[in-house]
Formats: sequence, C-alpha cells, structure tokens
Amino acid sequence: MTDAPATIFANPAASPFGRRQRRARGARVPVSIVTGFLGSGKTTLIRALLATPEGADTAVIVNEFGEIGIDDALLRASSDTTVLLGNGCVCCLMRSDLQETLRTLYAERASGAVPGFRRIVIETSGLADPGPVLQTFASDRALGAEFHLQSLVAVVDAVAGAGNLARMEEARHQVALADRVVVTKTDLAPPNAVAALTEAVSRHTAAPVGIAHNGAIDPAFLLDDALDAPHPAAHHHHDHTHADGIASFTVFFDRPLAWPVFEQAMAVLTGLRGADLLRVKGLVAVEGCRGPVVVHAVQHTAHRPVELETWPTPDHRSRLVFITRNIGQAQIEALFAAVAAL
Repeated sequence: MTDAPATIFANPAASPFGRRQRRARGARVPVSIVTGFLGSGKTTLIRALLATPEGADTAVIVNEFGEIGIDDALLRASSDTTVLLGNGCVCCLMRSDLQETLRTLYAERASGAVPGFRRIVIETSGLADPGPVLQTFASDRALGAEFHLQSLVAVVDAVAGAGNLARMEEARHQVALADRVVVTKTDLAPPNAVAALTEAVSRHTAAPVGIAHNGAIDPAFLLDDALDAPHPAAHHHHDHTHADGIASFTVFFDRPLAWPVFEQAMAVLTGLRGADLLRVKGLVAVEGCRGPVVVHAVQHTAHRPVELETWPTPDHRSRLVFITRNIGQAQIEALFAAVAAL
C-alpha cells in the first residue's frame, strides 16, 4: 500500500475546493457509462438515445468482447463519432486504451478532425467490471480536467436478468455500482417477470429503476447528472447486501462537518479498507461552505472535490452513498463518530 490514501481528499490551503460551480461537472464534457451483462440490450438502448434530440451530438466508445465489432458497426449508423476499443474488457490493460481514446477524441474535436460532440457514452463489454472504468476517471487528474463522469447506467433484461443476477457475479457487480438501472425487453417477458426482476434488482442496489419500452426510455433518466440532483434512493437508510458481500447504503449527517474530519475519516477508511470501498458518492455539508461539496471516490482514489453554489434540494444534510464489500453501515458511522470526537 502506498501513501496516496492519506491525502486522497487533500485540498490546497489557499482555496479548499477552487471556484464554486453551479454544476458538479463545470465546463467539462459529460461521460455516461452503459454497462450490463451479455445480451441485456445496451446497444439498442444507446441507439434509441442517439435518435432523440437530447442524444444528438454524442460520441460513442464501444468495447466488445469478441473478434468482430458487431455493436460498433450498429452504432456507427447512429453516431458520427464512434470508436471501437479492441477485443476484451475495459479494465486492467484496457484502461490505458480508454484514456488514450478520450484524449484523442478531445483533441480531434478541438482541431475539427471529428464532428463536434457535447457528451460521450461508453458502452462496456457485457463481461466487464465497471469499477476500473470509474477508477480511471478518479485517478487520472488530467483526464478529470476535461471530462466529467456523469452517471453509470446498468442494463438488465426482463427475460434473462433475474437468472444472470442469481448466477453471474459480473451482473451483480454491474448493478451494485450503478447510479441507475434500466430494465429492457419487457415486451418479451411475462407480465409478472418485470415486477419480480425489479424486486431482485432492489436487493442489490438502492439506485432508481427505469423501464425501457422497445429499447427506449426518457433520455433524462440516462443523462441527468447523478451528483447534481441526488435521486430519491439517496433517502434510503436500508442496507442492501447480497451474497458477494457487496452492500449499498446511505449515511446522513444532520450537522455540517468540519472538512478535516471528513478528510481524516476517509483517509483512515481508504487506508485500511480501500480495496473494499468500491464507490462513494454524495454531497457533504461542510462548515464554512455556502453550498454542498460534491465528493466521489473509487477504492483508494477520489475525484477532486467541488463546491456547488447552492444546494440542489431543500434538504441540506450531508448524504453519502457507499457501495462496499464486507463493510457495514454501522462501521462507517462509528468511524466518522470516532474521528469527530478526537
């Protein structure tokens, strides 16, 4: 283990969070990640999005598992800017390919070599763990200056989704890390299958669930920023845990926190259990700050914290969504209480 976790949320003394922003992403290019198990309907969902006015001017990065890029070929008909990441998964060695692709797209847009785009959608392989993709945006500060991770969308199909969640660890992990879940192929499933699948999904995540009809869903469900406007699930106190030891829960703080308290608690947590801290995201009420501070961390690495000008909701309590492996909500709350008491 390196010394990096001790300064994961460190801030410059002169300006703790930089200039206040209206939105968490500022002027950066928003990026949405679409994940989901093999055959779940990711490509169909993205094609339907690209056909809407809201989906116009979208660049698409496709990562397929196989020797021939079928999804890439289908999406090229819908987007002027589509890039195929080679055979394999967007993880491990493929992370460097993703970083290079994003930088190349950004430079080519500036030079006019590719059509101008307002956002990027990344479609991962059906076998991919989205965790390394999230970590790419958290760990590469230069990339974070140009791109903003807007949301992670998990696609689950109504026909095979329940079985995949029961048998496939990859499918469970994709859903557990998601900001929102889309259920597809509802027209091919028995009427009671959708309700049963939604219930199965809720056992793995507190994220909101949307139903796609013929592959289409309200674009706002896919594109609205997960941190700018925390979804209703942020008010859940229930701990969602499944057989892999992965849990999702929300921790609230009724009073503003001193930033050193938050920073130290997270440093201890990441130092001791960083590998099991799959994702942390939320809004923190910090003493002396007018608006909330947006925080987002993946394992040992955190995005740069950003202070917003105003709160997006009337509720000004800190709310942090934790997705962990074998770490319970009570342990997190006890740690913050202990640090605050020092």
